[in-house]
Amino acid sequence: MLIFIFQAIWFFIDEWAGKGIDLLIVGKFLVYYSPNLIPMVLPLTVLLASIMTFGSLAENYEFAAMKASGISLFRAMRPLIIFITVLSIGTFFFANSVIPEAELKSYNLRRNIAQAKPALAITEGIFNNIPETDINIKVNDKYGDNDQLLSEVVIHKLTNGGLNNQVVKSKEGELTSKKGSNYLQLVLKDGHFYEDIQGKTISARRKVPFAKAYFDTYTMNVDLSQLSNDNLEKENVSNTHKMLNARELDVAIDSLYTDNREVISSLSKSIQSRTGFTNIDGDHTAQRPVKDTIDPTGKSIPELMEFYEPWRQSQIVDMAKNNMNSTKRSIEAKRSDIQRRIKLLNVHFLSLHQKFALPIACFILFFVGAPLGAIIRKGGLGLPMVLAIALFLTYYFIGIFTKNYAEDGSMDPVWASWVSTLIMLPLGIWLTRRATADKAVFDPDSISEKFFNLFNFIRKKDSTEAK
Repeated sequence: MLIFIFQAIWFFIDEWAGKGIDLLIVGKFLVYYSPNLIPMVLPLTVLLASIMTFGSLAENYEFAAMKASGISLFRAMRPLIIFITVLSIGTFFFANSVIPEAELKSYNLRRNIAQAKPALAITEGIFNNIPETDINIKVNDKYGDNDQLLSEVVIHKLTNGGLNNQVVKSKEGELTSKKGSNYLQLVLKDGHFYEDIQGKTISARRKVPFAKAYFDTYTMNVDLSQLSNDNLEKENVSNTHKMLNARELDVAIDSLYTDNREVISSLSKSIQSRTGFTNIDGDHTAQRPVKDTIDPTGKSIPELMEFYEPWRQSQIVDMAKNNMNSTKRSIEAKRSDIQRRIKLLNVHFLSLHQKFALPIACFILFFVGAPLGAIIRKGGLGLPMVLAIALFLTYYFIGIFTKNYAEDGSMDPVWASWVSTLIMLPLGIWLTRRATADKAVFDPDSISEKFFNLFNFIRKKDSTEAK
């Protein structure tokens, strides 16, 4: 757990640096973020602990003493089987209630940290987006006692329509706001103001009108009251798939599925209406044209074109091409939205089934680690650590690959949630059988014996056929 927490600190350090965030807030974020690490930490922990425990018992000949006393391996594992069953059940309730709440807290706290005190985070040489405002600012250099003096300032302002049609450029600028103020005051000097003017008519917009003004001094006041650090735990977002429990995910999946069907149905009806064949639908009572009315001559479509004059043929072909191009553009315009909707539905399916797959994975990995430890007869942090990490990485990367395939629709998200767990199931059964029979993982003598038996059987069959 400590290793993954250090990884989180390294991952988020760019979002905390330069924000003036105290250690208490950082520590609170790590507490909120820690439950999100459980799906990675717990399977590895169960696997490593079971290999180390049973490897140590086998290394010290405890299992030999148990077997001499009539105690089988399964009987020795019985208390731990009960424990891992309780742990798996508890893991489901943890994944269903604690992890969504922790995700809610950590996501919103992280979002608020990223928006805190933007006046302190104006980086030189790049455009800095000031959250909750419509301003992007870029400066070439900051200097002065408190870095309050700016040079070569460029500011982009968005209008109410979300258009980037206002630009302010100045050679010099100064931050005159007081420390801790909710207002960022920029005093710009020796610059120009540019604005694209939106015409009311099409002909006016084609002329691309704009306004340009020169100023000696221009003061901008930006309200930063919404970005105060006083309420970093305000929960502005509460409906992402990671923040929902199983019941809420089931409702969300049903709603998303219905919405997707309506969007695709609407698109299909729109494309169908453009063809002109409005009766080609589910209405079986609609009058269908008979074959003779479509092609009374019995000729194919290309031959039917001969009934029209050349100019009319060209017109028909152009109309068909325009219709096809229009339909293609309509589909292309909707493609990204439909792909986004499908991905959103798939990640909800993944999140729902992963809540059930995690406790089952912990249970199965115990039956992989325990017999493997009994077979290798090594305890401690040496060989058991290597084997545990190798098996866990196999389990983890299979899960990552199937998740990526499921998100873009290349794989069923339900199967993707269970593939890595189901792959470990036969391995656990095989290792348990080998350990119960007191056999090694690989028995070279047994393999060579089977090979020679097969060779003798083939040779005997050939000699029989020769006779």
